[in-house]
Amino acid sequence: MPNEKLKSPEDWVELHGDYLYRFALSRIKDPAIAEDLVQETFLAALQSRKNFKGLSSERTWLTAILKHKLADTYRRQSKEKPLNDWELDTDAIDARFDQDGAWKIRPKKWPDDPVKAYEQQEFMDILYRCLADLPRRLADAFIMREIEELSTDEICKVLDITATNTWVMLYRARMYLRGCLEKNWIDQTV
Repeated sequence: MPNEKLKSPEDWVELHGDYLYRFALSRIKDPAIAEDLVQETFLAALQSRKNFKGLSSERTWLTAILKHKLADTYRRQSKEKPLNDWELDTDAIDARFDQDGAWKIRPKKWPDDPVKAYEQQEFMDILYRCLADLPRRLADAFIMREIEELSTDEICKVLDITATNTWVMLYRARMYLRGCLEKNWIDQTV
C-alpha cells in the first residue's frame, strides 16, 4: 500500500508483534533470542520512524528491519563458531554417486506435492527438527538461501565465506535434509 502512514508505535506490538515473533522464531530456533530480536526491531523502528517514506506497508518495513537484525545475529553466531563445526558423513553422501557424479542410489520419490507438504504443520515441524540437527553454519546457509531468499553474495558476506564454500555448504545441507526428511517424513507417510 504506497504512501501508508505509520500507526502509533504503541499499536505496533498488538498489530505486528505475533507475526514478527513467528517470523524470527522460524529462523532462530531459540524463543528468547527471537523475542529479543523483535524488541530490537521495534526499538530500531522507533528510532528511524521519521525515515519511513510509506512506500511499503508498515509490516513490510518492520519485517525488513527484523531481517537485518537476523543477519546481524547470523554474522555474530558464525564468528563465534569454529570453522570445523560442519563436518558431515561425506562417505554416506559420496556413496550415492558414481565417479561421474550420476546417481548410484536414487532418492526415493516423494509422494506428495512439495507445496502441499510445505503447508502441512507436521512437515514443517520435522523440517525444523532436521534443520536443528544440522551444524549451525550449514543450517544458517540453508535458511538464508531457501527461506530468506538471500543471494549467494549476501550469504557470503553474512557467513564470511567464499561463493564456492557457500555452494558446498548448501549442497551438504540439502543432502542431509533430504535424507532426514526421507527417513522421518516420507517413510512415515508412504
